[in-house]
Amino acid sequence: MRKLLLASLLGASLLPGVAAADRDDDFRGFRDFGSFRDHLLKEHSNKLFGVWKPLDASSLESITAAQANADPTRLVTVARGLHVRVISAAPDLGANIDMMAFWPDDKHPTHIIACNEQGTAQPGVQRIKLSDGAVETILTGTTSCDPVRRTAWGTIVVGEETTDGNIIEIINPLQTTGVSFNRTTGATSGGVGAANIVARPAVGRLAFEGLGLYPNGVMYYGDENRPATGVAGGAYFKFIPTVPFLGGAPITNLSQSPLASGTVFGLRLGKRVNPVDSGQGTNSGQGTWIEVNPANLLRNEAAANKLSGYYRPEDIDIDGKALAKGMVRFCGNNTGNEDENTWGETLCVTDGTLDESLANTAIPEVQYLVVGFHEFSMMDNIAYQPKTGNWIVLEDGEGPGVGRNNDIWACLDDGEDNDGLSDGCVRVVTLNDLNAESTGGFFDASGRKFIVSIQHNVTGHGVILEIGGWDVDDRDGH
Repeated sequence: MRKLLLASLLGASLLPGVAAADRDDDFRGFRDFGSFRDHLLKEHSNKLFGVWKPLDASSLESITAAQANADPTRLVTVARGLHVRVISAAPDLGANIDMMAFWPDDKHPTHIIACNEQGTAQPGVQRIKLSDGAVETILTGTTSCDPVRRTAWGTIVVGEETTDGNIIEIINPLQTTGVSFNRTTGATSGGVGAANIVARPAVGRLAFEGLGLYPNGVMYYGDENRPATGVAGGAYFKFIPTVPFLGGAPITNLSQSPLASGTVFGLRLGKRVNPVDSGQGTNSGQGTWIEVNPANLLRNEAAANKLSGYYRPEDIDIDGKALAKGMVRFCGNNTGNEDENTWGETLCVTDGTLDESLANTAIPEVQYLVVGFHEFSMMDNIAYQPKTGNWIVLEDGEGPGVGRNNDIWACLDDGEDNDGLSDGCVRVVTLNDLNAESTGGFFDASGRKFIVSIQHNVTGHGVILEIGGWDVDDRDGH
């Protein structure tokens, strides 16, 4: 549908009465068709992306702490049509707030539950009241707390981005305060509601960032690891619960969670048997889920089972349109390395229907959606936008090393054209702090409000912003 829309826009944009041969030569004065296509994306950005006019370039500005504290919205510049307000910039908000989730739902939330990506002595999981931005710490003792997901069964799941990282599940997060977590033993103590928190060793341990968590408890995740000295980078894994969640009321005890027990598999691409077409160079196409042992570090299991490796797998989000049809499709980022022009990428994984994914009977397949370039180089976080079906991709680039700020891009999904790539991306936000990155971005149910953390910013404390004003229509069917 979107490809047909772009084709109609193309036709409407050509000068009337000009012969086809002439149009092929000049593309209305643009040097090539690619430049003309970029012009079309910008000219029709309201219809395609819900913004009046995207940004032409990254900001080169780096504001001072005084300026940012006086007005935290100055940390970003947004596309025309969008507007910014502060959710919280409280002094006790974690300095490195990363991923976040609304609580208790995406339609009428009262709080944000957030990970703080610092050490064991700093707050690990915090809740932020949306009415006034007030902050309370749920949990300390984690290291590099990064991913956060709200589950279909009424809990919060967080993970640690370190080699032996834990997945931790929290029930009743508004009634749990000041608890200490022992990341070696998984024990909790102190505070209020220590029994509301438990580690989930059944999913294994690795450097967690992206969590593609489905309503039945099937979960996909990557190991945030780069290739080194010829050894493959981070692999992707899949957890299948022993007892899936079948819907209904939220659980009342953590023992009822589907994450309590299950089986872990790793992704190995390549299906040919003679020879086995897997290993370095086979980073897309069909593959197989290989059972691994979660009692061992999953990074070691990846090497032992020759799983497919990527350059620092980062965030993952679920394709809401596919989920509404009972299908599994999620997209995630691999950061790459801007210093060496090893641009990042966004890839998408399909794994059959929800039932096939649970039964592990589908053939998984990986295909690229966005391939990076010098202005859109180190993909980190990703968010699916309800209503439009677009993907919002956040950069984690080098900042001072390359002389420009990190950006947020809006990307169309693939349309009805011959390739499987995005039909185009535009820059919608740029930061004004060279040392900062935008992270943890996610939408409310309407697709009109985007919540984002400005991490490592110049103030020295956390800043969470709401970027609103997206002009969306219901293109994704729900």
